[in-house]
Amino acid sequence: MIYIGLPQWSHPKWARLGITSLEEYARHFNCVEGNTTLYALPKAEIVDRWYAQTTDDFRFCFKFPATISHQAALRHCDDLVQAFFTRLAPLETRIGQYWLQLPAAFGPRDLPALWQFLDALPATFTYGVEVRHPCFFDKGEDEQRLNRGLHARGVNRVILDSRPVHAAIPTARPSATRSEKTQSSGTCCRDGQPSNGAFYR
Repeated sequence: MIYIGLPQWSHPKWARLGITSLEEYARHFNCVEGNTTLYALPKAEIVDRWYAQTTDDFRFCFKFPATISHQAALRHCDDLVQAFFTRLAPLETRIGQYWLQLPAAFGPRDLPALWQFLDALPATFTYGVEVRHPCFFDKGEDEQRLNRGLHARGVNRVILDSRPVHAAIPTARPSATRSEKTQSSGTCCRDGQPSNGAFYR
Protein backbone atom coordinates (compact mmCIF):
# COMPACT_ATOMS: atom_id res chain seq x y z
CA MET A 1 0.00 0.00 0.00
CA ILE A 2 1.16 3.54 -0.75
CA TYR A 3 0.69 6.14 1.98
CA ILE A 4 0.29 9.75 0.88
CA GLY A 5 -0.43 12.78 3.01
CA LEU A 6 0.23 16.45 3.69
CA PRO A 7 2.35 18.45 6.17
CA GLN A 8 -0.74 19.16 8.30
CA TRP A 9 -4.26 17.88 8.73
CA SER A 10 -6.14 21.16 8.96
CA HIS A 11 -6.16 24.56 7.28
CA PRO A 12 -8.77 27.35 7.35
CA LYS A 13 -9.25 27.17 3.57
CA TRP A 14 -10.04 23.46 3.73
CA ALA A 15 -13.31 24.10 5.56
CA ARG A 16 -15.09 24.62 2.25
CA LEU A 17 -14.05 21.07 1.36
CA GLY A 18 -15.47 19.73 4.60
CA ILE A 19 -12.05 19.11 6.18
CA THR A 20 -11.98 20.70 9.62
CA SER A 21 -10.54 17.90 11.76
CA LEU A 22 -8.10 15.00 11.70
CA GLU A 23 -11.02 12.60 11.39
CA GLU A 24 -12.23 14.32 8.22
CA TYR A 25 -8.68 14.61 6.85
CA ALA A 26 -8.23 10.86 7.35
CA ARG A 27 -11.15 10.20 5.01
CA HIS A 28 -9.09 11.68 2.15
CA PHE A 29 -5.48 10.83 3.08
CA ASN A 30 -3.90 7.96 4.97
CA CYS A 31 -0.72 9.63 6.19
CA VAL A 32 0.29 12.97 7.73
CA GLU A 33 3.39 14.80 8.88
CA GLY A 34 3.32 15.38 12.63
CA ASN A 35 5.00 18.77 12.78
CA THR A 36 3.41 19.86 16.06
CA THR A 37 5.63 17.55 18.12
CA LEU A 38 8.69 19.50 16.98
CA TYR A 39 7.54 22.37 19.18
CA ALA A 40 5.97 20.61 22.17
CA LEU A 41 4.73 17.25 23.36
CA PRO A 42 0.95 16.92 23.03
CA LYS A 43 -1.10 16.27 26.12
CA ALA A 44 -2.03 12.64 26.73
CA GLU A 45 -5.71 13.32 26.09
CA ILE A 46 -4.86 14.83 22.70
CA VAL A 47 -2.91 11.71 21.73
CA ASP A 48 -5.94 9.63 22.70
CA ARG A 49 -8.11 11.87 20.53
CA TRP A 50 -5.81 11.38 17.55
CA TYR A 51 -6.11 7.64 18.02
CA ALA A 52 -9.90 7.84 18.14
CA GLN A 53 -10.04 9.95 14.97
CA THR A 54 -7.97 7.58 12.81
CA THR A 55 -8.03 3.93 11.80
CA ASP A 56 -5.39 1.21 11.96
CA ASP A 57 -4.30 1.80 8.37
CA PHE A 58 -3.52 5.49 8.99
CA ARG A 59 0.11 6.54 9.50
CA PHE A 60 1.60 9.44 11.47
CA CYS A 61 5.13 10.72 10.86
CA PHE A 62 5.90 12.62 14.04
CA LYS A 63 8.97 14.80 14.41
CA PHE A 64 11.27 14.52 17.37
CA PRO A 65 10.96 17.60 19.61
CA ALA A 66 13.36 20.48 18.98
CA THR A 67 14.51 20.10 22.57
CA ILE A 68 16.21 16.93 21.30
CA SER A 69 17.24 17.85 17.75
CA HIS A 70 18.08 21.54 18.16
CA GLN A 71 18.65 22.46 21.80
CA ALA A 72 20.36 19.26 22.94
CA ALA A 73 21.85 18.59 19.48
CA LEU A 74 21.18 14.86 20.12
CA ARG A 75 23.47 14.80 23.16
CA HIS A 76 22.57 13.81 26.73
CA CYS A 77 18.85 13.68 25.94
CA ASP A 78 17.86 10.11 26.85
CA ASP A 79 15.13 11.29 29.22
CA LEU A 80 13.64 13.57 26.56
CA VAL A 81 13.63 10.75 24.01
CA GLN A 82 11.94 8.38 26.45
CA ALA A 83 9.31 10.99 27.30
CA PHE A 84 8.61 11.45 23.58
CA PHE A 85 8.10 7.74 22.93
CA THR A 86 6.06 7.29 26.10
CA ARG A 87 3.68 10.13 25.24
CA LEU A 88 3.02 8.77 21.74
CA ALA A 89 2.85 5.11 22.81
CA PRO A 90 -0.94 4.85 22.21
CA LEU A 91 -0.24 5.52 18.52
CA GLU A 92 2.78 3.26 18.10
CA THR A 93 0.99 0.86 15.73
CA ARG A 94 0.11 3.84 13.51
CA ILE A 95 3.59 5.32 13.23
CA GLY A 96 4.88 5.50 9.66
CA GLN A 97 8.23 6.74 10.86
CA TYR A 98 9.70 9.01 13.49
CA TRP A 99 11.24 12.04 11.85
CA LEU A 100 14.44 13.73 13.02
CA GLN A 101 14.68 17.25 11.58
CA LEU A 102 18.15 18.68 12.18
CA PRO A 103 19.04 22.39 12.06
CA ALA A 104 21.31 23.91 9.42
CA ALA A 105 24.07 24.24 12.01
CA PHE A 106 24.22 20.44 12.36
CA GLY A 107 27.03 19.62 9.96
CA PRO A 108 29.56 16.93 9.04
CA ARG A 109 31.50 17.22 12.29
CA ASP A 110 28.30 16.31 14.16
CA LEU A 111 27.78 12.99 12.37
CA PRO A 112 29.28 10.94 15.24
CA ALA A 113 26.56 12.35 17.52
CA LEU A 114 23.92 11.41 14.94
CA TRP A 115 25.19 7.84 14.70
CA GLN A 116 25.29 7.48 18.47
CA PHE A 117 21.76 8.85 18.75
CA LEU A 118 20.33 6.60 16.04
CA ASP A 119 22.08 3.50 17.36
CA ALA A 120 20.42 4.00 20.75
CA LEU A 121 16.86 4.23 19.39
CA PRO A 122 14.43 1.31 19.67
CA ALA A 123 14.68 -0.98 16.65
CA THR A 124 10.90 -1.44 16.59
CA PHE A 125 10.29 1.78 14.64
CA THR A 126 11.30 3.24 11.29
CA TYR A 127 13.21 6.53 11.33
CA GLY A 128 13.92 9.33 8.88
CA VAL A 129 16.51 12.11 9.08
CA GLU A 130 16.19 15.55 7.50
CA VAL A 131 19.38 17.61 7.21
CA ARG A 132 19.78 21.27 6.25
CA HIS A 133 23.56 21.83 6.25
CA PRO A 134 24.82 22.80 2.74
CA CYS A 135 27.64 20.22 2.85
CA PHE A 136 25.04 17.46 2.79
CA PHE A 137 23.73 18.63 -0.59
CA ASP A 138 26.91 19.06 -2.66
CA LYS A 139 27.34 15.39 -3.64
CA GLY A 140 30.77 15.42 -2.00
CA GLU A 141 32.34 13.15 0.58
CA ASP A 142 30.33 14.62 3.47
CA GLU A 143 27.03 13.83 1.75
CA GLN A 144 28.27 10.36 0.87
CA ARG A 145 29.27 9.75 4.49
CA LEU A 146 25.80 10.81 5.60
CA ASN A 147 24.06 8.57 3.06
CA ARG A 148 26.27 5.58 3.85
CA GLY A 149 25.69 5.95 7.57
CA LEU A 150 21.92 6.20 7.19
CA HIS A 151 21.80 3.27 4.77
CA ALA A 152 23.88 1.09 7.08
CA ARG A 153 21.36 1.72 9.86
CA GLY A 154 18.24 1.29 7.74
CA VAL A 155 17.31 4.94 8.30
CA ASN A 156 15.57 6.99 5.61
CA ARG A 157 16.86 10.32 4.40
CA VAL A 158 14.02 12.83 4.17
CA ILE A 159 14.17 14.64 0.83
CA LEU A 160 13.09 18.27 0.83
CA ASP A 161 13.13 21.23 -1.54
CA SER A 162 16.79 22.18 -1.17
CA ARG A 163 16.62 25.48 -3.07
CA PRO A 164 16.62 27.55 0.16
CA VAL A 165 19.72 25.63 1.28
CA HIS A 166 21.59 26.46 -1.92
CA ALA A 167 20.32 30.04 -1.91
CA ALA A 168 22.07 30.53 1.42
CA ILE A 169 25.47 29.61 -0.08
CA PRO A 170 27.34 32.67 -1.43
CA THR A 171 28.50 32.15 -5.02
CA ALA A 172 30.57 35.35 -5.31
CA ARG A 173 32.16 37.98 -3.10
CA PRO A 174 29.51 40.47 -1.95
CA SER A 175 29.47 43.88 -3.59
CA ALA A 176 30.23 46.89 -1.41
CA THR A 177 27.20 48.69 -2.79
CA ARG A 178 24.72 45.93 -3.31
CA SER A 179 23.67 42.61 -1.80
CA GLU A 180 21.16 40.05 -2.90
CA LYS A 181 19.10 37.81 -0.71
CA THR A 182 17.12 34.85 -1.96
CA GLN A 183 14.40 33.40 0.09
CA SER A 184 12.69 30.75 -0.77
CA SER A 185 5.70 19.89 1.29
CA GLY A 186 3.43 16.30 1.37
CA THR A 187 4.43 13.07 2.92
CA CYS A 188 4.68 9.59 1.48
CA CYS A 189 5.63 6.17 2.76
CA ARG A 190 5.17 2.62 1.52
CA ASP A 191 3.47 -0.21 3.43
CA GLY A 192 3.32 1.90 6.56
CA GLN A 193 7.05 1.40 7.06
CA PRO A 194 9.07 3.47 4.55
CA SER A 195 11.72 1.41 2.79
CA ASN A 196 15.36 2.23 3.36
CA GLY A 197 16.10 5.13 1.04
CA ALA A 198 14.42 8.45 0.43
CA PHE A 199 11.38 9.81 2.20
CA TYR A 200 9.93 12.64 0.17
CA ARG A 201 8.74 15.87 1.67
